[in-house]
This record gives sequence, structure tokens and C-alpha cells, in this order.
Amino acid sequence: MLQFRPRRPARTPEQRPSANAANAGSPDQADHPSRHRPARDQDDFLHRMLANAAAFAFTIALIAVGLWLAMSIADLRTP
Repeated sequence: MLQFRPRRPARTPEQRPSANAANAGSPDQADHPSRHRPARDQDDFLHRMLANAAAFAFTIALIAVGLWLAMSIADLRTP
């Protein structure tokens, strides 16, 4: 059975640990995923928007072909 763990409540800026050497070994900062991600830039945004546009166009084309195919099959059934 899949068990869901509750999220930790969001921390206010006063509650967040500082980035000094004393907290460098803390589990909150040591393996945080944001430390391993590259910084996002304009090229990444453009690439994502082009990929979204291509996926949208492909979906519309797939729907159009499906409708055309359904209409063709329906026309073949009528005497």
C-alpha cells in the first residue's frame, strides 16, 4: 500500500537556516535538489515553449485525423 507523508509546513525567513558553514552539514541543505539544478535562463524558457507548441499542434492533428477517420468509417456504414 502506498503511504503518503505529510508535507512540512513552510518556513518563514526567520526560521530558515543560514548558509554559513555551521549549517552546511544539515540534512536540509546538504542534498537539497535545488543545489543540483542548473540555473534557468531564457533559452530554457524558449525551448519549453517550443516543445509545448509542438505538443499542442501534434494533439490537434491527432484529433483531426481521428475525427476524419471516424467520419469516413461512418460514411462507409451508411447504405
